[in-house]
Amino acid sequence: MNKFSFTSVVALATVFSTSALAHHPMGGETPATFSQGLLSGIGHPIIGFDHLAFIVAVGIAAVLIGSRFLSPLAFIAATLAGTALHLASVSLPAVELMVALSLVVLGVVVFMGRKLPIAAVAGIFAVAGLFHGFAYGEAIFGAEATPLFAYLLGFGATQYAIAVIAGSAIVVMMGKAQEWSANIPARVAGGVVAGAGALLVSEHALAALNLAG
Repeated sequence: MNKFSFTSVVALATVFSTSALAHHPMGGETPATFSQGLLSGIGHPIIGFDHLAFIVAVGIAAVLIGSRFLSPLAFIAATLAGTALHLASVSLPAVELMVALSLVVLGVVVFMGRKLPIAAVAGIFAVAGLFHGFAYGEAIFGAEATPLFAYLLGFGATQYAIAVIAGSAIVVMMGKAQEWSANIPARVAGGVVAGAGALLVSEHALAALNLAG
């Protein structure tokens, strides 16, 4: 894979995806067994391209700030908390819009090429994670304890694996640089993620206008 091929893949995947793709792989049915819960948890972050793009961006940013293993945990923990809020019937405002905005924010952070403190980037991960996790919660709402545990295990492990392994691999394949500002391919990938997020934000804005009309 050349250093720009990933950017092309992300562009195609995110441009043609919508928030409607962010469903679990059980065909809309609530998982009823451990294996169904596990498969649903593994599949949800992968088939929801808005979530997948953000997780990959988390991996890229984590490597570039020098916190490959620890900072993604802020996102994982927050997604678990967001799912718990959904299951407890606690509402968060404009969830799908906030998920789309999170792509814009993190994409811009990576694109700018300015190394931020680890705490600041982890804070972005955590705030975004609440909304991503709340969206995940819809797939498991009403499930029994066993498939619920399996779902949380599956999507937590999958997100962490994507962030740590894929994010690191992408930075290396793109040509890792000592300075974030010099890693042009990684910054381009951030721009693609931000652009995809902007398209989703526009989609939500148009939908809101149509409803208002």
